[in-house]
Amino acid sequence: MKLTCDRNTLLNGINIVSKAVSNRTTLPILECILLKTYDDGFKMTGTDLELGIKTALIDAEIEKPGSVALEAKIFFDIIRRVEGETVCITCDDNNAVILSCGKSEFKIMGQSGDDFPEIPTVEQSFAYTLKQKDLREMITETIFSIALDESKPQLTGELIEINGNQINIVAVDGYRISYKRALVSETKIPVKVIVPGKTLKEISKILSQDEDNVDLYITDKHILFDLQGNIIVSRLIDGDFIKYDQTFTEEFKTRVISDRADLIASLERASLISRDARKVPVKIDIQSDKMIITSQTEMGAAYEEIKIDAEGDTLKIAFNPKYLIDALRAIEDDKISMQFNTALSPCIIKPEEGDIYKYLVLPLRI
Repeated sequence: MKLTCDRNTLLNGINIVSKAVSNRTTLPILECILLKTYDDGFKMTGTDLELGIKTALIDAEIEKPGSVALEAKIFFDIIRRVEGETVCITCDDNNAVILSCGKSEFKIMGQSGDDFPEIPTVEQSFAYTLKQKDLREMITETIFSIALDESKPQLTGELIEINGNQINIVAVDGYRISYKRALVSETKIPVKVIVPGKTLKEISKILSQDEDNVDLYITDKHILFDLQGNIIVSRLIDGDFIKYDQTFTEEFKTRVISDRADLIASLERASLISRDARKVPVKIDIQSDKMIITSQTEMGAAYEEIKIDAEGDTLKIAFNPKYLIDALRAIEDDKISMQFNTALSPCIIKPEEGDIYKYLVLPLRI
């Protein structure tokens, strides 16, 4: 195999597929990136057997067709550090590879491209289409609520449900729920699947923040994301997701409109007196025109007061501050709505108007 290509384009492709390369594996081939030539260029592939990524065709001058698997880390480090506009990659019959760029030349051993595992084939007869920036926002604004406990595999992923022209993404960890929705191309085929959190975290790093589309293809076992020719294939998580929609009640006894930035700052300051803010609750006292936030540990006590617009009953309630802060940081609105019923029922965070996003946080007993 012998090819010549643009260095920056090659580096970008390596960066994309590296997100699927396994760092901990007993199979050395999974630490590699596959390079395979085609008539007008080449494609690169990375996989950990659960997530696979293949680049769109990369323009190149192909002098000799072929394929080779190169150890991802050293390949990336070399291409990142060499200086020059073009890279020449040569591979002999023994998988010995020469990388040439500018005045630099490296000789490294590869593995046979024939030994590289195939990415699962996903039927692409019907696509669900939405903006890449919308999908990226949906993931980044909910992913922090997935469960880390592998004993509940369904909660280590996010629910993607599509119905009509609406797509919802939902994450649950047993203490909180994060929900975000967006528009998708009109469909008569509703679908609900659970996508691994790792897959969505890596996809969010690749998705653009502009108006480019992403096409989703879904089967019983896999989901395929087509990002302008870059293909991402992931297994799905089996099982049923919790019926989350029943927990978002529209009824409330207390409603607060607050400045989001002020509330975040007060919660963070109230957490400063604890060595581990996750284990010390903040107590919230909701009055007619203000919210008082307090915390107390063996180190001392904190008192914060912020102005709010409140309606309904006064209320005293306690939370893990991290869960509130995570939700508030995911929101871009200046003002947010918080709805409560009792000191032992969840808090629901929403926009002032509508419900394009919803966050539910369980309180702590005080």
